[in-house]
Amino acid sequence: MAQGEGSGPGRKAWEKAAADFPRRKGNYTTVSGEPVALLYTPEDVEAGAYETQIGYPGEFPYTRGIHHTGYRGKMWTMRQFAGFGTPEDTNERYHYLLAHGQTGLSVAFDLPTLMGYDADALPAEGEVGICGVSVSSLADMEVLFKGISLADVSTSMTINAPAAMMLAMYAAVAEKQGAPRVSLRGTMQADILKEYIAQKEWIYPPRPSMRIVTDMIEFCAKEMPKWNPISISGYHIREAGSTAAQELAFTLADGFAYVETCLERGMKVDDFAPRLSFFFNSHLDFFEEIAKYRAARRIWARRMKEQYGAKNPRSMMLRFHTQTAGCTLTGQQPENNIVRTALQALAGVLGGTQSLHTNSMDETLALPSEKAVKIALRTQQLIACETGVTNTVDPLGGSYFVEAMTDRLEDEAEAYFARIESLGGVIPAIEAGFFQHEIAAAAYRYQQELDAKEKIVVGVNEFVEEGEKIEIPILQIVPEVEAKQRRRLAEVRASRNAAAVEQAVKDLKQAARDGGNLLPHFLSCTRVYATLGEMCSTLTEVFGLHQEAAIF
Repeated sequence: MAQGEGSGPGRKAWEKAAADFPRRKGNYTTVSGEPVALLYTPEDVEAGAYETQIGYPGEFPYTRGIHHTGYRGKMWTMRQFAGFGTPEDTNERYHYLLAHGQTGLSVAFDLPTLMGYDADALPAEGEVGICGVSVSSLADMEVLFKGISLADVSTSMTINAPAAMMLAMYAAVAEKQGAPRVSLRGTMQADILKEYIAQKEWIYPPRPSMRIVTDMIEFCAKEMPKWNPISISGYHIREAGSTAAQELAFTLADGFAYVETCLERGMKVDDFAPRLSFFFNSHLDFFEEIAKYRAARRIWARRMKEQYGAKNPRSMMLRFHTQTAGCTLTGQQPENNIVRTALQALAGVLGGTQSLHTNSMDETLALPSEKAVKIALRTQQLIACETGVTNTVDPLGGSYFVEAMTDRLEDEAEAYFARIESLGGVIPAIEAGFFQHEIAAAAYRYQQELDAKEKIVVGVNEFVEEGEKIEIPILQIVPEVEAKQRRRLAEVRASRNAAAVEQAVKDLKQAARDGGNLLPHFLSCTRVYATLGEMCSTLTEVFGLHQEAAIF
């Protein structure tokens, strides 16, 4: 039965009556282009589906959430993404956020760090500290977390190709603080597959990159049991222009690929799956986003149980962080972004997120100012304390519209899984340009709708103010940041034990060739202050650099 259609006598009588009323013209589709019916009724939800499809919170298939008591038991982690300039600058921002009620840290790295370059590398020139914090060695990481007890805080780090090196630096700082490795809590993004699909921040080809991710998962399962070694990320897939269904399907397909690689390594699914986490976008179509999160939990639970043989319920629970959609923020009338962010954050909460970042109103113009960050954090606190949405578990569960949309997104995701499988799996599909082409087509369709005003963006293609002046403070990164980082790096190189560095890097290279787990070697390199660039370039000699094939 198509959504919004029914054959009962009550439905027919309503349709007849409704036909006499005027209807305003409009494009009644979701942001993703999916048609939305005028009305949804019990006829749009599978008969008898409650126990098998919807169920109870904290119970398989976890459609209504992974915890029995929802936010009555524990509020989501309020985690503002932050990082700019020098480690000193970012450390100051962390203390500011913690003092204003933030409950977790989230590190944004600058572009050179994301790409595995030291601050003094030629490609880093002009980019040091601009879009995040600059970290070239353990010395920078020590400053970044100065005065912050890593045993007592949960930290998320958004980095992918050099993620294992950043994890080693974090663990080394904890060692110096006397914090046991087993006590460390947090998440490393490390989702390299989505880099090839959407974000394009890679270093090595897919297959050796998958080896490094698997090394991290294996190491954390044994040494850092409270740490999430990977955050499988749909966020950037959505930011690149995908639909909700594509974000859902491509993200979970990546997750399945990581599980299968770990199983091939000889790991047992219940030894590592409980610490796999996810990261989703919260876009502007309120109900579609909520349904996306519900469908994600249900799909993951079933696949983990039925295909991968998970026995531990935690292996079947999809835990996720949410960030509001940066791609929806506008430079025009930037104060409107506060409202956009609030609605997106509310969708994440109603969808059952475990962790949330709210974007600041000025992020489309520059890195966030302190005032904008505080408003973004207060947005989360207002939702938590003033709206009442946390008083009951899954308040939208049972909505005919939400349940029907959840079913539709699940069906569309399953269709994508079949297409990916027909191409030989995720990596062959990446190499064939499948994901890239699907996202580009979706982004093009949406832009056409904006150009034709079939979709409205307030302040951009409608309700425009001519001669508008932007009067909000903008954070500026001064040129001295790069000079300061280069000086610190020079001091590190001059003061460290050069022979120890040379031996550690040599051992890393040999391990890369031999096939052993690389994490102990990253730790050894880090402890003697080998730099990020030295470790990455050493692996490049073994693994090579990735070059994406042009897809037309």
